[in-house]
Amino acid sequence: MSTVPTTPLPSGEAVPVLGLGTWGMGETLRPAEKEVAALKLGLDLGMTLIDTAEMYADGGAEEIVGAAIAGRRDEVFLVDKVLPSNASRRGTVAACEASLKRLGTDRIDLYLLHWRGSVPFAETLDAFATLQKAGKIRHWGVSNLDTDDMQELVALPGGESVATNQVLYNPTRRGIEYDLLPWCAARRIPVMAYSPIEQGRVLKHRVLAGIAHRHAATPAQVALAFALRRPGTIVIPRSGNDKHVRENRGALDLRLDAGDLAALDAAFPPPVRKTALQML
Repeated sequence: MSTVPTTPLPSGEAVPVLGLGTWGMGETLRPAEKEVAALKLGLDLGMTLIDTAEMYADGGAEEIVGAAIAGRRDEVFLVDKVLPSNASRRGTVAACEASLKRLGTDRIDLYLLHWRGSVPFAETLDAFATLQKAGKIRHWGVSNLDTDDMQELVALPGGESVATNQVLYNPTRRGIEYDLLPWCAARRIPVMAYSPIEQGRVLKHRVLAGIAHRHAATPAQVALAFALRRPGTIVIPRSGNDKHVRENRGALDLRLDAGDLAALDAAFPPPVRKTALQML
């Protein structure tokens, strides 16, 4: 099996382009031990980036992640997120410390503002700097910010250190291709694509099914390969059971050709004008 390719953060640190999402974990979808086992399998297969958030199951997903990385923390690039309602100077620090406790670790590799709220960016950046100085986070970034938000952010003192923007991206959600993706690419800021299979809704589309059939692949692998085709994109599908983890990993071996991409463009036209950033 091939190794998982990497892409650099602005700092130069390389991270896997295919990771493990946890949105929906820690709830009642499946037994916790199966979710832990799925994450461990993902790590075994080289998908060593795990994304979680304090919001997911009110910290329950972080506890699942903590169980999965116990004894192998140094293998993992750990991404977590602070809620905008907690993103004040004091609130961010307190939220991070609570997340660290649930995760059972002393550090988060990449800590994101989950979306923009009422707290000024400057306050959150001050808190991120405090956490970095304390060694509790290594890098910081954002999620669900549109191009104008990113422009405002990087103009602030310290804002140029943003390491990623995690946004919704899949064949049915291509609005970011018009301006946000090019803007980030020009600044070598990787984009992290969440819900790359649109929470399963895209998988029954006949075009994805046809491409999958031609490549002896699955529609999910086609959707993941669509996002992975772009340099500087990190893709984080949720991986709640062993079958899906292996399926997701197999997407790295799928190469979409010009005909495939033309069929996807016809079915899901790329944007021709600016549209508001979509969120789930």
